[in-house]
Amino acid sequence: MHIDSNDVFWMVQVEQDALEVDFDGGCARLCVKDLHVYDDHDLANSLTQGLGLPNPPVPPYPAIAPVAPIRATVSFDVEWKGIVTMADINNSVQNFKGSFLSTGATIKWSADEPGFHFESETPPDPKANLVSVLGREQNGVFFS
Repeated sequence: MHIDSNDVFWMVQVEQDALEVDFDGGCARLCVKDLHVYDDHDLANSLTQGLGLPNPPVPPYPAIAPVAPIRATVSFDVEWKGIVTMADINNSVQNFKGSFLSTGATIKWSADEPGFHFESETPPDPKANLVSVLGREQNGVFFS
């Protein structure tokens, strides 16, 4: 994703009905179809809007060549379900508290751009998931 005019990046607004959450039931679903994005090739080009990283600040990493972004579309269906563990955190020193549920999850993902198509395996393999967390948190001015 490109950095937006308000300096927010890697976040996009989706339709309100794309997300369903039943926190108490330990399940949620995010389903997005044909979202228009830019494929920036790699992190350096994403953060520099295609300018690459000619002089990395930490040797011995090699320079990253500039790559122009390509228009693409992505679709994904993420499902969280099945509470594995639960945790409540309350840190008043840092004005942070929350309830978190470790769950199972599956992701079905596809991407298209000119001359290229990718699709994750179907059906998604729940064993491929390492960590999934649903959470409710309060922080900063919303802490009290």
